[in-house]
Amino acid sequence: MADRTPRFPFSASAEVASDDSVEVTRVTELSRHGCYLETTKQRTTGTRVTVKITSKDQVFEATATVLYSRPMMGMAVAFREVKPLFRSMLEDWLRQSLNQQEQKPSIDNLK
Repeated sequence: MADRTPRFPFSASAEVASDDSVEVTRVTELSRHGCYLETTKQRTTGTRVTVKITSKDQVFEATATVLYSRPMMGMAVAFREVKPLFRSMLEDWLRQSLNQQEQKPSIDNLK
């Protein structure tokens, strides 16, 4: 199944919890329907996890399913349950990422 939802660069700390563990990690890509996480622990496709993403004192939480996992690199997850408050936060983060991408390179952007 191909994911046609636009993904955006996004850097934030995260936690991934499954039945057997909690791992502190980082998000590197974000979309409306999921994210890519740098992880060292490999999880089987289809594993249910809870993802908590922290960015600028905001905490997003969703249940998710592992789409694929690459050993010692990371994994892609699809969000399954996102409460309205978190959906709004996600939309704001995606909008901010898009705005940053649309900025032309400038010495002023290096501040």
